[in-house]
Amino acid sequence: MSRRMPDQGRARRWTIAAGLVAVVAAGAGTALAVTGGGSARAVCQGQALTFSAEGGAPGITSNQFPAGTRLRVTNLDNGKSATLPVVGVSGSCALLNNAAMEQLREPGKNLIRRNTVEVVSNGNASSPTTTKAQAASGRQVCTGSTVTLSGDGGAPGATSNQFPVGTQLKITNLDNGKSTTVPVVGPSGSCALLNNAAFEQVREPGKFLIRRALVERV
Repeated sequence: MSRRMPDQGRARRWTIAAGLVAVVAAGAGTALAVTGGGSARAVCQGQALTFSAEGGAPGITSNQFPAGTRLRVTNLDNGKSATLPVVGVSGSCALLNNAAMEQLREPGKNLIRRNTVEVVSNGNASSPTTTKAQAASGRQVCTGSTVTLSGDGGAPGATSNQFPVGTQLKITNLDNGKSTTVPVVGPSGSCALLNNAAFEQVREPGKFLIRRALVERV
């Protein structure tokens, strides 16, 4: 009798330990964060975040989530976090506008390389659609718009909320006379939002906006 008691005690300890491991394993399989009593799902993993230079209240445009979705963005380098609504479409998983970037950025930095993006609530069932412009060939478009960059890679191109994929747009920076003609490659929240390669062709060094721009449909 005395010899069996330690075995039973060990068995009970192993049972308790196994139960704890099961609980931990189950917890590891859930979403990465909890907000308001519900689970949040991590998205846009491995992607650096940048901004579109668009104004308005803090918000995000996305090529994955419909308007109304709420995303929580955390800058892991400074611990700043904000929960932001998706307000339109872009060529990125999560593209911040000016006000959203200001809430999260480190001074002087235009990219958030170390970040987490989590879905905390779903938006509308249907994704926003691109409005097809009826402008004639060679006509000036996007009048009064500031042209900026999306941070997307790839061959020179633009995204737009007015022109369908395949439309050719000629962008001229009136401050330095540089010009480029690029295809529309997807939707965004802007009339003409350039990717990195396109913006490099017309930018002035150190500037992230083209305030005096001429955009023509060719």
